[in-house]
Amino acid sequence: MRTDTQPSESHAVSAVCAAVNRNRLLDTAIRLIAKPSPTGSAGEVSDELAAILIEDGFCVERVAAGHVAAPAVVVRYSSGRAGRTLQFNGHLDTVHLPFVPPKVIGERLTGSGSADMKGGIAAAVEALRAIRDVKGISGGAILLTAHDLHEAPWGDGSQLDGLLAEGYVGDAALLPEYFNSALPVIGRGGFTWAATIRRPGPPVHEVYRPNEPSVIGVGAKLVAKLEQLDAKLAMRPDPLAGAASAFIGTIQSGSIYNEYPQTCRLEGTRRWLPGTRFADVDREFRELCRGLAQDTMTTIDVETHLMRDAFLLDTTDPFIGIFQSAYATMMGEQLPIGGKPFVDDGNSFFSRAGVPAITHGPTAGGAHTTAEWVNIDDLVRVARLYALIATMYCSHTT
Repeated sequence: MRTDTQPSESHAVSAVCAAVNRNRLLDTAIRLIAKPSPTGSAGEVSDELAAILIEDGFCVERVAAGHVAAPAVVVRYSSGRAGRTLQFNGHLDTVHLPFVPPKVIGERLTGSGSADMKGGIAAAVEALRAIRDVKGISGGAILLTAHDLHEAPWGDGSQLDGLLAEGYVGDAALLPEYFNSALPVIGRGGFTWAATIRRPGPPVHEVYRPNEPSVIGVGAKLVAKLEQLDAKLAMRPDPLAGAASAFIGTIQSGSIYNEYPQTCRLEGTRRWLPGTRFADVDREFRELCRGLAQDTMTTIDVETHLMRDAFLLDTTDPFIGIFQSAYATMMGEQLPIGGKPFVDDGNSFFSRAGVPAITHGPTAGGAHTTAEWVNIDDLVRVARLYALIATMYCSHTT
């Protein structure tokens, strides 16, 4: 524990941490998980979160931000005095997998979205309650935002982009995604891609195949080219974020063992480091596919969808120091500085709004599977940490 905490600060720390209610937090998480919310269809859980916050006495605003099927949930809690605004932000949508209802098993809460990231949102809501209950910020405000359209490929991040464009943005942001082994100050950008290879003729029995290129063979050549690109990118890694990459996740062609197929479809991801632009990486990928199509006398249709752009935080920003101070106050040591292995909404805060955003959430597992879980005690820890960071950050003027 820190030893330089002043008496008044120690009292504030104790009060705001004590105000976090484990049972109330758990009930909120269960209520959110109980509402199925595949990306694009998070309206029911958005309504549920709004109802929870209204029950708690907060003034809730619903903002469509380009997605009227599930308006975002927005709450602003102000101290009434000058200071910074700290934003708690999370997504309410889940990947498109069979729905699993919530269940408490020992110290774990399971169910769809428990890890990614309804448990984290519940922790942020509880931090907001704790701050309100003990008047934990002497200045500034807390802005809570929760939205749909996060998970690729069904979502494109556009609802959050709309919120940011409409001014629903703080001076800094915390995102309770399931990552807590380091303080991530750098992260790669990424897009998903699909390449559909076609030959002119129809599918036929393989004994009658025409003198046309094998789309599977061309697919194999595309795999080889992307593996060569991936190996080249791996030679120039960032010490924290790792290397840029080219990845192939699926290959689909034909419907039976002796059919000469007409199409072959490959899908994957392409990731890049800060300092590289999405437009440049997108153009490079399309040119690679265009050249292969010309060489093989096929057509290759390319689709790319930006997940998020790369980000790089200034480690001297006061928000970084306050996060580390709050973390050390609770845990007795600071987090190591590191990179973020995945893309999330923090990338958007940086690239679209120029706002420092830190991803830090509960210990969890099984994200993007039907076996998600989150540690309940760690949800409590995250709620306390978020409340404590707010007490230290918001009262300062910018």
